[in-house]
Amino acid sequence: MPGTVVNVTLTDMPGSMMGPGMMMAPGMMMGPGMMGPGMMGPGMMGPGPGGRYGHVAPNQAYPWAGMRMMSILIDPTTVRAGEVSFRVLNTGLWIHELTVLPLGAGENLGQRRIGTNNQVDESASLGHVEASCGADEGDGIPPGAAGWTTITLKPGRYELICNIAGHY
Repeated sequence: MPGTVVNVTLTDMPGSMMGPGMMMAPGMMMGPGMMGPGMMGPGMMGPGPGGRYGHVAPNQAYPWAGMRMMSILIDPTTVRAGEVSFRVLNTGLWIHELTVLPLGAGENLGQRRIGTNNQVDESASLGHVEASCGADEGDGIPPGAAGWTTITLKPGRYELICNIAGHY
């Protein structure tokens, strides 16, 4: 792959949904890039893999609003400006994607406005990884599959997100 290679792992935690007042298991940690904002969703153990929606929920999103229980692991987390290839592996049970968005002055990770469609505005996106076993755009990366894209980054800060409804 051309340029610096960034390995990205997308995963989810179906069946492990945390409801209001729930605590994480001892020794578990959440850090930057581990889970999106608003991750607490209604109820526990809602329909998921093997449930009424099977392994893929309607519209490739979680079947209940507000779940947002996924992780994006990035290695390395800092690269030089220039050509960068993002190699993305989906180790979860749900379809995911990767969108690369620039962060402007005063913008921070996890603070984008979520629209009524449960997605953030990605009109400023510099690239997507949504193709199963391919590059760039597609229908999402299914469980166990990989995709990639190569883009040229200017000096600055960027946020890597999954913008499938409810995943940010």
